[in-house]
Amino acid sequence: MTTPLKTVEEIEAELSAIVDTADNESRDLTDAEVGAYEAGEKDLADARARRERTDALRARHAEYKAAVTKPLFVEPRPEKDTLDAAFNHYLRTGRENADLADLRAALGEGTGSQGGFLVPTTMRLKLVERMVAFGGLANDVETYETETGNTVEFPTLDDTGNSARIVQEGEGPTGGADLSFQRKTIGAYRFASGGAGDLPMRLPIELVQDSAFDIEAIVARKLGERIGRKQAVSIVTGTGVGEVEGITHGVTGIELLADTAGVTYDDLINFEHSVDPAYRELGNCRWAFNDKSLATIKKLKDSHGDPLWRPNTADMGTPLGGGMLNGYPVRIDQAFPDIDVDNNTVNWGVFGDLREGYLRRVVRDVVIVVNPWTRASNGQIEYSAWARMDGIRQNTSSYIAMTGEQ
Repeated sequence: MTTPLKTVEEIEAELSAIVDTADNESRDLTDAEVGAYEAGEKDLADARARRERTDALRARHAEYKAAVTKPLFVEPRPEKDTLDAAFNHYLRTGRENADLADLRAALGEGTGSQGGFLVPTTMRLKLVERMVAFGGLANDVETYETETGNTVEFPTLDDTGNSARIVQEGEGPTGGADLSFQRKTIGAYRFASGGAGDLPMRLPIELVQDSAFDIEAIVARKLGERIGRKQAVSIVTGTGVGEVEGITHGVTGIELLADTAGVTYDDLINFEHSVDPAYRELGNCRWAFNDKSLATIKKLKDSHGDPLWRPNTADMGTPLGGGMLNGYPVRIDQAFPDIDVDNNTVNWGVFGDLREGYLRRVVRDVVIVVNPWTRASNGQIEYSAWARMDGIRQNTSSYIAMTGEQ
């Protein structure tokens, strides 16, 4: 039987008990107690990292469920339909509890690539979906949720260049500077997803009625994923001109020390110490880059031949990117470009307090629009989705970008 992992609270209580015992007896800690306390500190760090990953996954799962199950434009009647039934009615017709018209489709069951594979007489009841990872960084930046998309302004202040002065007795302050505030604004771009040809996604009524799979849930999920995929790229590399400003846009990256050596341990130390210790000491710093970059860094070893990258746990259950690099967590986001050691203009990753450094604004939830009327004579239902989001670099002193060497 697997031994249950201790919680953060249980480990903290054990550490307190070790110190309290010595304090009550008015003595120093014994060697055994020191060893137990240091081991407990490691267990506590692992437990806190495990809890952070769990909370992030739960938040992502809750956002996903809300995006694909919330029945927008529908007023469900609990006495007649469950929430799922009402949502399915809406996805089929655009109206609650509406009777489906007997429509005929030009795009129909007979063409497999257009949906016919989903309407079997006898078939294996499994839909195979190709998956590609995206997103990740959104979990580590600050998220600001609003009900409306009005432009939001907020002040910023950089007073790090000013300090006090030594004055003589009887003298007042001299040579100082007043506070100088700046202003940033953030809006809400609309991200829309649909079908081919910049049109809504069109499904034949036969497919919706006869599919052996929950086709409505598939449509809602895929439209939401398309929005999420585009938003993930935007918050990493967006230009800020007619679109979201990405976390790496306009940031001059810290260069590799030598491109001929690729990424080295010295480079990682250089990146790490390019962020002011005022941010590193808060314990919120982390690395973020893509999975290929992680593979490159995992191959780095210290002078003893041990990998620099460490998993959070000693087993093989470590989630994607969920390890530690020089004592800081790693976040994988496939929107970052691959490492190019010969190019100092491409920022392939970031390090620092990313929650302090970047603001992501979200307006309400994903909206799914069902239109059963426009293509009714063709026997088709149209589906589209949109969501509003923006992002902006709010404190570029809290993190750095990493680039190749010139």
